[in-house]
Amino acid sequence: MAKKKQEDPPAGAPAWMATFSDLMNLLLCFFVLLFSMSSIDEKRWEEVAASFTATFSIFSGGAQAIGDGILISNGVSQLNQLDDYINSTGKAAEEMDAEETNIMEEAEKQKMAASEELEENISEAMSEAGLDDLVELSYTSQYVELTLNGALLFESGSATLSEQAGPVLDQVGLILERYAESSIEIEGHTDSVPQKSAQFPSNNELSDARALAVFYYLIENTSLDPAIIKHTGRGEYVPIADNSTAEGRALNRRVEIKIYNHLSE
Repeated sequence: MAKKKQEDPPAGAPAWMATFSDLMNLLLCFFVLLFSMSSIDEKRWEEVAASFTATFSIFSGGAQAIGDGILISNGVSQLNQLDDYINSTGKAAEEMDAEETNIMEEAEKQKMAASEELEENISEAMSEAGLDDLVELSYTSQYVELTLNGALLFESGSATLSEQAGPVLDQVGLILERYAESSIEIEGHTDSVPQKSAQFPSNNELSDARALAVFYYLIENTSLDPAIIKHTGRGEYVPIADNSTAEGRALNRRVEIKIYNHLSE
């Protein structure tokens, strides 16, 4: 049987390759032409390069080593300089942390000084109003706190203000009008005796209602802006005395009014 003669491959490159090569050449010429017509603002370029160097810690001049020369060519001689560079970076971070700590400590001192001054003014006003034996005074770097005994304001298990509460809250309202520099927070607290009445299913509702009662009284009888007054009920969860004794439970049934200083925010 006769063998079939193999056909010779077509001569030259495929037609599509020639077209593609022409296209690439034209594109190359086009971009070379654009580059030759463009102009670079040397001053602007230096500013951009300096900005990148400062922001991303790029080595100046495009260097690839910490010191002179290229790290690969200089070999081990660059390692000591690299160690110095890393140590200097760590020291800079430590100095920055120390500076931030100093700033925070100084700010805390200023806030404490503001609270001390506010506490002195309120203490003097309380003495003039005869509230020394009825209201306890304390302060932190954030606020000055007035603590009113719950027995002075409410009957047991009730959130209705007693008759003797009115004159005390009137004097407290005058102090707040005069010395409140920022926000005011009213917190209601109870003892640990469970509440299971229809009106107050738990001490949470009772403490909320007591804080709200003081809030409404101050709003109705003073010129304080309601927007700066917050009221919350803390229930039995923040005791200041032992709930196992009658005296301790009486101290835990209280309303606290926190007067924040002007630096607290």
